[in-house]
Amino acid sequence: MNWHTRIHTDLAAQAAKQAYRRRTPRRADVPPPEIDFDGTRLLNFGGNDYLGLSRDESVIAAWQQALSRFGSGSGGSPLVSGHTDAHEALEQLLAGWLGYERALVFASGYAANQAVLLGLLGKNDVLLADKYCHASMQEAAALSSAAFRRFAHQQYHQLAALLPQYAGRCTLVASEGVFSMDGDCADLPRLHGLCREHGAWLLLDDAHGFGVLGDEGKGSAAAAGMQPDILIVTFGKAAGAMGAAVLCSHHTAEYLTQFARHLVYSTAIPPAQAAALAAACTRLRQADDLRARLRSNIAYFQTALGQIGLAEKLLPSSTAIQPFICGSNQAALDAAARLRDFGLYVPAIRPPTVPMGQARLRITLTAAHSRADIERLAEGLHNAV
Repeated sequence: MNWHTRIHTDLAAQAAKQAYRRRTPRRADVPPPEIDFDGTRLLNFGGNDYLGLSRDESVIAAWQQALSRFGSGSGGSPLVSGHTDAHEALEQLLAGWLGYERALVFASGYAANQAVLLGLLGKNDVLLADKYCHASMQEAAALSSAAFRRFAHQQYHQLAALLPQYAGRCTLVASEGVFSMDGDCADLPRLHGLCREHGAWLLLDDAHGFGVLGDEGKGSAAAAGMQPDILIVTFGKAAGAMGAAVLCSHHTAEYLTQFARHLVYSTAIPPAQAAALAAACTRLRQADDLRARLRSNIAYFQTALGQIGLAEKLLPSSTAIQPFICGSNQAALDAAARLRDFGLYVPAIRPPTVPMGQARLRITLTAAHSRADIERLAEGLHNAV
């Protein structure tokens, strides 16, 4: 088989199982909660800008001012010339706010997850991860020489049975704080307790909890009253921007600076972006009003679906991520298409991103949505399924 045949065969197989992925360009100048595809204006229930901060005036002003001052790029990797006083200020702000000795900034959550796992884990080490952890973690685990075992989603009795098998070895337990496709929250006190009991470290990817949960938006761990050994936060969700940070001890940060290839060999984010992220984090700390509005919208949506007999199609979730189960790939695609005709953008999520037979509409609610928007969503779902 040659390359052309192989590519055409695999693409045809994707299409046959209703799993073909497509990018659709949208107009970038349309503010939330709307989105525009090819001139069609839709209510957006498919993004992760949970608090609407991508259009926050204070953040935009900070980025514009920093761009004029610092230019458009960092000019190098962090260990060569790319780490500036703007990056240092952001890292110190994050460490002080979230209660860690150090923070390291990365270009994306994907890079941060991979940097930590591939930088820390060696051939004699162990990674135990929730089966629903992000693809970036799963890929890093496959690339690592460490032993890798997954426990069924939130089945902590399985983790409790695995941990004694690796006594005496450096063991890292990985979980998300809020799971990106199901919207449910990890039982962090139990995870933390199991790790302490067996001498393991806990790594928490809090991409979807950071900025939304906990006092000052500190995230899932703060809301649960505990602190993981390593915390990863991303800025592409509630912060309304792009990038990520790893929070950890001083010595762990020094270790990652030596061995995390995503830090050593990637160009640093622009200093203007670092300054904008600092402004976004300052705004997040003060956003109790937006967090309260988001919680109100979540409750209103769940009540609305209950009133029309569709609540049973939702997975249990108290977060902004409200998965609406359709079952088959075609059912999810058809529902998404009907919703789009009704003026609503709700993406269909299919395997392998989610388990077979659990294709869904991944509904995300934000503080930018009004009650009228949510009523329209409920009406659309009632007509679409």
